[in-house]
Amino acid sequence: MKKEWKKRTKLVHGGTRRSQYGEVSEAIFLTQGFVYDSAEAAEARFLQAGEDEFIYARYGNPTVAMFEDRIAALEGTEAAFATASGMAAVSGALMSMLKAGDHVVSARALFGSCLYVLEEILTRYGVEVTFVDGTDLDAWRAAVRADTKVVFFETIANPTLEVVDVQTVAEIAHGVGAKVVVDNVFATPVFSRAVEQGADVVVYSATKHIDGQGRALGGVILGTEEYIRKTVEPYMKHTGGSMSPFTAWVMLKGLETIDLRVRAQADNAQAVAEALQGHQALDRVIYPGHASHAQFELVKRQMGTGGTVIALDIKGGQAAAFRFLNALEIVVISNNLGDAKSIATHPATTTHQRLSDEQKDALGITPGLIRLSVGIEDAEDLVADVMQALEAVTQQ
Repeated sequence: MKKEWKKRTKLVHGGTRRSQYGEVSEAIFLTQGFVYDSAEAAEARFLQAGEDEFIYARYGNPTVAMFEDRIAALEGTEAAFATASGMAAVSGALMSMLKAGDHVVSARALFGSCLYVLEEILTRYGVEVTFVDGTDLDAWRAAVRADTKVVFFETIANPTLEVVDVQTVAEIAHGVGAKVVVDNVFATPVFSRAVEQGADVVVYSATKHIDGQGRALGGVILGTEEYIRKTVEPYMKHTGGSMSPFTAWVMLKGLETIDLRVRAQADNAQAVAEALQGHQALDRVIYPGHASHAQFELVKRQMGTGGTVIALDIKGGQAAAFRFLNALEIVVISNNLGDAKSIATHPATTTHQRLSDEQKDALGITPGLIRLSVGIEDAEDLVADVMQALEAVTQQ
């Protein structure tokens, strides 16, 4: 990898391994195992596999390695481990480095499955977890302790789009020797500067913007060579959460166009957010890239853009939100995000439905809240579609 290559060049060529046939598109090595020239060669590889030597697909695979090398080059980390899903990445990143008696401080505003891992799984095995308001720096300072092992947060919270100050929280965590693990899905690899700002470990659901076309589940854990090889890899290869070669090939194809797609999505999101400001059917429009957002100045410093997701709080609660969703013509109803297609989600009844009403209230997940993941369609068409759906709400 030539370090002087710019981002888009890395996304097309980074990590490529060509076979003896010289293929243009990356090869899919659909094999679960590998053949050795001799028993001695097998013994030697199990003792110490070389840089481009493989043992078993659960441990590593040439196609998967290409994806790992390419995403690491994009994110600016030494290494990566590709996983079967985004939640395999979150749970693997945390479980591989924690043990009974360790202390974790986490932002309270998280995706429902992330909350489950922290509240239910880690505590079941004796890990103490303290939750804080991720936007409150004094709360982070008060919560970390001399024995805090990890701090964890979504750089942009799902679905209310609160933004955490990565650099300052990292300084607080590092002050007590804790590692900083960030779920960076909403920031995307395109706009991320998390490693530069102090994150030790970066986690993505590759299902979202990396694939970007609704085809496959996947995830990735990124960090130092030592952390990936000595902490994550042993845990993942023995617990079985690795990415399949075919999925890795899909993700490689996604990376080729991610910069183009995500920038177009962010431009569209900005246009939709601006068009919706002050609409009579809405209690609020939440978009990190709009001046009305509480952390707007932080967003400009941290990402330079507001990203691809908007949250709309529709007056009239769940009934009004459902009328809005059912009136959409271009935007589809689903529970994914980061797709080339625009997607609308009602978090209170889907992605965050397991939370109690008290938890939803604390997180700002109201009955009228809609998460709108903006795609690459024409911006004027998207604005018109959302506007006509809001008309369906106001006409009731």
